[in-house]
Amino acid sequence: MEKIFISDLVTNQTISTTFLVKSKELRSKKTGGQFALITLGDKTGDIVGQWWDNFEDTIDTFDRDDVVFVRGLVNSYRNHLQISIHRMRLCLQHEIDLAHYFPTTKYDVEEMFAELMGVISEFKNPYLRQLLENIFADEATARKFKKAPAAKTMHHPYLGGLLEHTLSLVKLCLKVGGHYEGIDVDLLRTGAVLHDFGKIDELSYERGFGYTNDGQMIGHLVMETMMVSDHVKQITGFPEELRRHLLHLLLAHHGKLEYGSPKLPATPEALMLAYLDDLDSKIEAMQRLISEPHAAGDWSRISPMFERPIYRRRTIESLKIEDLSDSAPSQASGVAAGSSQTEKANAQHPRSTVRHDNFNTPFEQLADMYKDQ
Repeated sequence: MEKIFISDLVTNQTISTTFLVKSKELRSKKTGGQFALITLGDKTGDIVGQWWDNFEDTIDTFDRDDVVFVRGLVNSYRNHLQISIHRMRLCLQHEIDLAHYFPTTKYDVEEMFAELMGVISEFKNPYLRQLLENIFADEATARKFKKAPAAKTMHHPYLGGLLEHTLSLVKLCLKVGGHYEGIDVDLLRTGAVLHDFGKIDELSYERGFGYTNDGQMIGHLVMETMMVSDHVKQITGFPEELRRHLLHLLLAHHGKLEYGSPKLPATPEALMLAYLDDLDSKIEAMQRLISEPHAAGDWSRISPMFERPIYRRRTIESLKIEDLSDSAPSQASGVAAGSSQTEKANAQHPRSTVRHDNFNTPFEQLADMYKDQ
């Protein structure tokens, strides 16, 4: 059967398609009796379904992380689409294509991994370089690292999300670490590579996202610290002070005791890693909220991470470069008309080539301007 994805649903659409069950529960109707509230998902997002009647004989035949066939009607409630379910059943194995149901990073996993390994190969510190190369030399470990999500729901919650988050954080560490004097950038970037490494075994991601038994009882922060400590012992002459600093980065990267961090950041590198990790996580989560499929209006839903709605309208979506030039300051404001370097760059680079859907567009344009000088 043809898969209809959540991102393609529209109001008043009658559907017959498959979804992954994210959760199910029975709730009481205001008029008496019960109805089934079921969260359904695929790789493009989640949607809530209500099964009002005639569910009693079927509701126990499937559970969370099962793939089900659904017939129903799409409707809108408080600016969010939902499904009024008419029928559901458990899918047979031959009807399931798991690639349909799990969100995946939009970037090429192998390219990201190759970029990360290229960064590691350029480390000046031989001990940290050897440590990371030894860890990734294990094919099973590398395979899990490429596939794992960065979290179950909060940030980068999709296959390849851990690698995407890690690479992004490594790049941030290079930019910000180089801005301050006396920062050990190799140490900082090693902390970025390893700060969530335990999630490859903390999370389960073969059939829905959840936690392993070790994840529930030990947690990624302790798991990765133990793993790194074991690897450090295998490297002859690994400096004791470097070991202490590195393990502190891992133990303190949550930043606050109430966030589950057993230690507070006590070095500049640890403080920087905690803040940059928090920044990268929250920016991704906020951008994902803004771009959620089927969201309507200026404001997103209230997110558990932010505990508030997020303003969805973006200046860069509607503002064109032509608009900026039309409203440029006059000579009276201290800018000479027709003599700016920007105008010269605009003449060399047609405005039609500017990608207005990219929030980095102004910076890309500035970089292009200097390339031709």
